[in-house]
Amino acid sequence: MKVHKYRKVVTYKSYFKEFFKSQLITVQKKIIWTLELIEDIEQIPATYLKHLKGTDGLYEIRVNFSSNTYRIFCFFNGEQLVVLMNGFQKKTQKTPKSELLKALKIKQEYEQENK
Repeated sequence: MKVHKYRKVVTYKSYFKEFFKSQLITVQKKIIWTLELIEDIEQIPATYLKHLKGTDGLYEIRVNFSSNTYRIFCFFNGEQLVVLMNGFQKKTQKTPKSELLKALKIKQEYEQENK
């Protein structure tokens, strides 16, 4: 039986893949689980996907594993496509400005290429 997907998650260039490969297998499994959840459920709780205030359509996927927190920046292309960008392990309460600026730059690059 085919499961209905509410959205499709794709990566852009190698930004996400480099982050993903650098993680432990257990963390990779939790990331995959979270991405599948984002594809499979209609209303995604903010626990897993949250819009970043003050940005033009930038979201963060939230992955918690053990006592570690990981963030993966993404955005929607239309209503169905979630484009994954850079990720990082969160070590402070606030998202590092350098990571946020990197994500905004990648989003702009994507938009320029896909006009």
